[in-house]
Amino acid sequence: MSIQGTVHSVETFGTLDGPGVRYVLFLQGCSLRCRYCHNPDTWSMKGKGVTDSATVVKEILTYRSFIGKGGVTLSGGEPLMQPAFALDIIQRCKKEGLHTALDTAGSVPLEFSRPVIDAADLILLDIKSLDDRQSFSLTGMGNANTLATLEYCESIGKKVWLRHVLVPGWTLDEKRLEALAAYLKDFSCIEQVELLPYHSMGQYKWEQLKLDYTLKGVKEPSEKELTMARAVFERQGLKVLMSGIAKQKADTKVG
Repeated sequence: MSIQGTVHSVETFGTLDGPGVRYVLFLQGCSLRCRYCHNPDTWSMKGKGVTDSATVVKEILTYRSFIGKGGVTLSGGEPLMQPAFALDIIQRCKKEGLHTALDTAGSVPLEFSRPVIDAADLILLDIKSLDDRQSFSLTGMGNANTLATLEYCESIGKKVWLRHVLVPGWTLDEKRLEALAAYLKDFSCIEQVELLPYHSMGQYKWEQLKLDYTLKGVKEPSEKELTMARAVFERQGLKVLMSGIAKQKADTKVG
């Protein structure tokens, strides 16, 4: 039986959300209110893209020749806000031999998210902050569910690509990064840590939605800050991937 759900948008040639070229499906709905969110229009569970899982996968399969060596990534919003819909899409894709990834902040309790995590081939897990109080201030929610999600992935041997946004004045702090790196180093499920530099490219969406963008005026991380951040995680033996402009800047570092 096909499951009904709401899709925000799709990216048919994604290269940043998992290995290879991917079909990225952005689902509607998110319980977090991240200050730097570049898709605040995904927060609401309501949307114009009401569809069903069979229809979604039928469309995905038209791109099989492009994504055959990559796969499908469910993102959002928070895809785990629609667990039955997400699970059915993943299961249908796997039956077609497609690699599946779940891009999540782990903010949904495991009692709802566990079946989806079990089914996906790879989890792209975004830890907003290791500090529970800072996490609440930055996103409107603490980090207990996120850390429980990581621990569950470790317990079942689920592959994880850990993501962390570097926000100047918030998470881009050497001591905070050292604490996070020390926490992550013993998780064998983590294949790599992706550091994402803060940017304000989604600020215009906040303005369109008449929302207060509280990080107005915050500058993107400098080359020196990005080099420092990468070094912190590498010192703990973690494989680090710099994303976008961060990679361009931090790759100037030698050894």
